[in-house]
Amino acid sequence: MDSVTSYLHLPIQDPTWVFFLVLLIILFAPLLFARLRIPHIIGLILAGVLIGEHGFNILERDTSFKLFGQVGIYYIMFLAGLEMDLMGFRRNLSKGIQFGILTSVIPFIVGYVTGYYILHYSISASLLLACIFASHTIVSYPIVARYGLTKHPAVTIAISATMIALLFALLVLAVIAGQYRGEANAWFWILFAVKCIGYFAAVIFFFPIIIRWFFKRYTERVVQYIFVMMMVFLAAALADVCGIEGLLGAFISGLIFNRFIPHSSSLMNRIEFVGNALFIPYFLVGVGMMVNLKPMFNDASAIGVVLIIVVTSTLSKLLASTISRKMFRFNHAQGLVMFGLSEAHAAGAIAMVMVGTSLEVSPGVPLMSNAVLDGVVMMILISCIISSMATDQGARKLRLRIESNEETTENRPNDDEKMMVLVKDKTKLQPMLQTAIMMRNTALNRGLICLNVVNDADFTEQSQAKSRETLSMAESICAAADVRVQTQSRLAVNIVNGVVHSMRENDASEILIGIHDQQNGDKSYYGQFANTLIQSMDRQLIIVDYNTPVNTIRKIVVAVPERAEYEVGFYRWVCRLARLAGEIGCRIEFRTTEATGGQIHHYMQQYFKNVRAEYKMLDSLRELLALKDELNPDHLFVIVTARQGGISYQKSFNKIPELLQANFSHCSVMMIFPDQFGENNEVYSFSAPLNKRYEMTRVSAWMSKWISKVG
Repeated sequence: MDSVTSYLHLPIQDPTWVFFLVLLIILFAPLLFARLRIPHIIGLILAGVLIGEHGFNILERDTSFKLFGQVGIYYIMFLAGLEMDLMGFRRNLSKGIQFGILTSVIPFIVGYVTGYYILHYSISASLLLACIFASHTIVSYPIVARYGLTKHPAVTIAISATMIALLFALLVLAVIAGQYRGEANAWFWILFAVKCIGYFAAVIFFFPIIIRWFFKRYTERVVQYIFVMMMVFLAAALADVCGIEGLLGAFISGLIFNRFIPHSSSLMNRIEFVGNALFIPYFLVGVGMMVNLKPMFNDASAIGVVLIIVVTSTLSKLLASTISRKMFRFNHAQGLVMFGLSEAHAAGAIAMVMVGTSLEVSPGVPLMSNAVLDGVVMMILISCIISSMATDQGARKLRLRIESNEETTENRPNDDEKMMVLVKDKTKLQPMLQTAIMMRNTALNRGLICLNVVNDADFTEQSQAKSRETLSMAESICAAADVRVQTQSRLAVNIVNGVVHSMRENDASEILIGIHDQQNGDKSYYGQFANTLIQSMDRQLIIVDYNTPVNTIRKIVVAVPERAEYEVGFYRWVCRLARLAGEIGCRIEFRTTEATGGQIHHYMQQYFKNVRAEYKMLDSLRELLALKDELNPDHLFVIVTARQGGISYQKSFNKIPELLQANFSHCSVMMIFPDQFGENNEVYSFSAPLNKRYEMTRVSAWMSKWISKVG
């Protein structure tokens, strides 16, 4: 009985019951508010208000909420950097800076006027309130992520502006705090500048080296996740040591990991799952627990202070986003998303008001009173609600607008994509499936087909068990990336015939295989099996051989023969390589003729604008062979060839395997045999003019001439 009484004592302090109640809120609050058509973020914050010490006092905001809350806000900033479209970030950087200046300067001025002339605070307290107005936290970022808008220009601009506004507010805060603590002298600013330069240099230059080294040597999924989290919090901790807010460190680490964690990878899926399921909701519940509604019922003047702060801060952010929307000629939905992402005040505002209450004007008299603290916390609650509702409404309209305008024309409904992966060697299974997952059309969501063929002559219980084990591993890899997979084990007298028949039965559009071990004295580059398979099918065949993990590839170099644009499967392989480069976040360089390069460029500009593509020419065999000196171990060399009878086929193509084996064994290699003899699934014009904005050297030789001199 005594134990039951101890559990019923409020606030509940037993760790098991505390965690159970928080999970109960995380589970049911979004479900309840979804029925009311209210963003789930609002439900989590309001639930925190009710269970907190200022509500029904069910739970107290102990160290667990502070810890998980800090992890949650860092997680939001990390995901914002991790999921950002870096090409879009560069392209919209000037707009992000403009919006960042407007959304920090306008609220700062409004905040100072509000504090000094309306609320009659001191100059320092008014400047501190202005800093709170100027900064914001992208609390509603999970909403745009749920709508699949993380790479939209409006979202990219808003996230860039967040960093600028937060940095601006923190610099002003450092000046105010330094003056009251007697630190704001020349040496203080010199030391601060040195620490900032050292921090950014260390993170930007040394973090990628460490990350690439680790990912090349350790592929175990749990180990990679722990490493990523360790590096994120190391960046945040170093930022705090240097006097920069840890939020900036988490965001910068996200930008750095953006290059190494493909969006469709199992690691990305694991990062998003853990954050959205636990840490971010925990942070939102903790924000609600700080809200104290009692002063508003006991003191009428407190209501006035809260209303003034909330109305002026909201209007200032709305004014900044409206001006920016008109400057950028954005539509109403884009402007609403920008306002929603820049409206919420959370982590930065809390840190600033805590600094204000710790600074003393005179002994025992804080710069900002507890009444101001309560007002700012109420502003945090209301601003988060407004931010969530505005972001949800704007994101919904933007999603509908995108779908109605069919902006993603690359994902056509008549696409016959159905990718098959031949799985045999377990050591090569991970990179092969990663490649297929990155190349697939996520809009169609048709999943993958993993095939294992066992020769009838070699069929034993041991080979059958090995086949089941390999397919089970393939299922595990695809499940970790949240990709549907269909596994098939096939017994055939001839393995090549088994593969071809399986492709026809499943209506597969293409197949991806690895370089298999040579057997029976076969010294050819990709073995007799691949040679026979090439001649036995007319669908797209991709052969891969990686020397490094896929996510650590820094550049893709593609050699394309002349007249490749006239092949049936031309746009299929261009599309697959563009998706691969986009997922990895690396550059892709096409080496081809002017006419073929013009077709590729036109297609890339129409469907893959965010992929960093370059176009160059090879004038002779010596230049092609010179690529072996240009290509590094972390580069992927892709050869696009053709089967005998194809429009772009040349007899010299038969020497390509010898060329690769002799000169390009130091880098990762991919061979592509495009579709032939079938109906072209892409309707496209071959009369597209060459865009003047990219440069190509003059061409005077065909790809066949490069290779004809080999040997």
